[in-house]
Amino acid sequence: MTTPIIDVRRAGDRPRTKIDWLDSNHSFSFGHHYDPDNTHHGLLLVNNDDIVVPGQGFETHPHRDMEIVTWVVRGSLVHQDSMGHSGVIYPGLAQRMSAGTGILHSEKNDSWRLSGANADEHDEPVRFVQMWVAPDTAGIEPGYEQVEIDDELLSGALVPVASGMPQHAGQSAITIRNRYAAMYVARLQPGHAVTLPDAPFVHVFVAQGSVDFEGAGRLDQGDAVRLTNTGGQRVSASEPAEIIVWEMHARLGN
Repeated sequence: MTTPIIDVRRAGDRPRTKIDWLDSNHSFSFGHHYDPDNTHHGLLLVNNDDIVVPGQGFETHPHRDMEIVTWVVRGSLVHQDSMGHSGVIYPGLAQRMSAGTGILHSEKNDSWRLSGANADEHDEPVRFVQMWVAPDTAGIEPGYEQVEIDDELLSGALVPVASGMPQHAGQSAITIRNRYAAMYVARLQPGHAVTLPDAPFVHVFVAQGSVDFEGAGRLDQGDAVRLTNTGGQRVSASEPAEIIVWEMHARLGN
């Protein structure tokens, strides 16, 4: 029998990239922050918690063979790519980019600085979580999808945001090209709780607020839990909170 593992990762222990326009905290190895013992969990390779100042962002850069899901927590983000897709991503809007055989894209804060009487208008940093999952088939055609799900999140349940799992066909907001992975978001009000899926690999990230995690105690913004061979725990809120949950039935190298 395999041993269940509940691995709590605190926000302050994450590697951090801080430059003039970007403050990024990495749940896994990213860029020059390389740790051979922290490269992924299940199928999740990247969980970057990014803050970008107004008028700045990631200039055009390439990706290949990766499913990239972006979830905005605060502010708004402009996406443009080499296939002609463009859009503004904001809280409650699910967005996925399939890099496939190769794609170029940029992501920038949709705010800008004004002068004079309106100096404080449109002057907000954007905070978003960007997550990368490897596709189960390499060399697919690049693609893009975004869907508004703000109303669904009012339920307080774990809402399937992005999934390639057959059981979520027609239920998730957006589709990813991996049949072994699904991402959920729950917006919890005080006193409300959700039950986590039971799967070989589950990743829980606290995007906002604080929650009580059964078997692990209090988790604050930026904290995460990596579950292996376990699931079904309750996550409850004593204050407004938002969590992002990945359910995965395979891992890299399978």
